[in-house]
Amino acid sequence: MAMALISASGAATPLQVLLFALLLVASASALPAQQPDMDRARWQVDRVNRRGPSLGLVMSYVDEATALQASGYFTPWRVLPFVDLYGRRFHIGSIRGVNVIHALTGQRRLNAAVTVQTLMDVFSVSGIVHYGTAGSSNDSMSFGDVSVPKLVAYTGAWTWKKFRSPKESSAELSFGEYNIPNGGENLLGSLKFRNEELYSVGKPMEEVFWLPVDSAWFKVAEQLKVKLERCNDTFCLPTTPQVVYGLKGASADMFLDNAEYRKFLFREFGVSTVDEESAAVVMTTTSPGVPVIVFRGVSDLAGGEPTWSSTSLMNLASINALKVAVEFIGMVGKQKSIESVQRSNN
Repeated sequence: MAMALISASGAATPLQVLLFALLLVASASALPAQQPDMDRARWQVDRVNRRGPSLGLVMSYVDEATALQASGYFTPWRVLPFVDLYGRRFHIGSIRGVNVIHALTGQRRLNAAVTVQTLMDVFSVSGIVHYGTAGSSNDSMSFGDVSVPKLVAYTGAWTWKKFRSPKESSAELSFGEYNIPNGGENLLGSLKFRNEELYSVGKPMEEVFWLPVDSAWFKVAEQLKVKLERCNDTFCLPTTPQVVYGLKGASADMFLDNAEYRKFLFREFGVSTVDEESAAVVMTTTSPGVPVIVFRGVSDLAGGEPTWSSTSLMNLASINALKVAVEFIGMVGKQKSIESVQRSNN
């Protein structure tokens, strides 16, 4: 049957030509449909990187991104205002004359880590600035305050045990202690908090619990003079919020709305703010040694507040965290300009 398709002279028959044409069409349709889009994205990224290094600015909630859009701080780059990559939009522009690429990560640590890793791998970034809202686990912090933590930890990795070890030296949460009306044994046993495995350039893997932000950037942040907002469109706080430096923050893949667990974190670890992404952002940047800083505005008490809701305060907390982040970006840009002039004079 196949022989019948070939003419005696060896020339291609019309049927062979038709089959060959159909084969070419089928091969072309098998190519990745997104290939042209990826080629366009590569060209766009190259164009963005040619303008020089940028600071990466990341936030996790839509309300936090909305605060930036409404503020007027960010000036889009008219040549190419955004690049779409892997389902995320990376906005290209500047803040206070400093090149900035900002992106909404989405909630929890996987989304945060993927977004930050993409920023570092694809774009030319000189550091990552992370801002957003947080719950307070420290009674000395008030609504609207902005924490600039020196250390953050991921407190959502546990070894779930049947019973608590009496000789255990590391922090452990025993469910039996929270039995009502009296403490005792509980079938849920206890949780032993685990370290994270940190892989860094030029270093062997190490197990860590606390992750520090960039020390040089933290010193820059300590010099900031920022007047935070006391009011939003719905109400005013009784006192003007403050920027608080050097505390500890904790992250986990859960929204914390439990007063007893909030107290436990403060008592055992000295944690002042809780969120879902900061530890992932810091850990992702620590591996390659990219500078990072975190600004978190207090929007709730992580459980137990009797009056104001986190919804009504989230806008104000986002605005205040953003204000501090913007001032920091401006100061970093000013310092780089001074250093550039000094190098030119030398």
